[in-house]
Amino acid sequence: MTTASTRLSKPARREQLLDTAMTIVRTQGADSLSLLTLAEAAGVSRPIVYDHFGTRPGLLLALYQRLDERHRAALAQALQGAAPVPGEMARVMSAAYFACAMDMPEWSAISAALKGNPDMEVIEHEMLNSYTAMMTAALLPHSGLMPEALQLRCVGVLGAAEAIAAELNRGRTTAADAVAALTDLIIGSIDTRTDRY
Repeated sequence: MTTASTRLSKPARREQLLDTAMTIVRTQGADSLSLLTLAEAAGVSRPIVYDHFGTRPGLLLALYQRLDERHRAALAQALQGAAPVPGEMARVMSAAYFACAMDMPEWSAISAALKGNPDMEVIEHEMLNSYTAMMTAALLPHSGLMPEALQLRCVGVLGAAEAIAAELNRGRTTAADAVAALTDLIIGSIDTRTDRY
């Protein structure tokens, strides 16, 4: 249990609880995570955990959102350092995506644990919109497409990225091949030539 010497501010406690929850998911799987197991692992009382997350789905949603924030931050950082040419932008987007996919193996387990949760559907939509908006803004200067058309292509590219990430996490492809494939898909998505078909 916490003592006066280990009291944390509410935001700091939340981060500590999320770190502990992520460790549980990574080492034991999402099925092992409950508010009780989190309280025990973090060395706090159950009411503290309930105060922060309310329910197990609330905890899982908080973890999912945290992973998404890290993913978008990695993309933003990668884009800041990229040369403003399509090939380089596509490459850094791809590398950032798969670095996160390999660094956050909990993503799939948490997502699977939340399947069917109506709040999850809303959050997934918000996350997809946010991520595709970032991609669209970065790629728009290099494409003759209207923003809406480019954004729709980015949605498709992200679907492909998710499928490639699953292959990567299963060990059925390499990071280099995954990055190359997604880079090609991104470049293809901004190509507006109509004589390709």
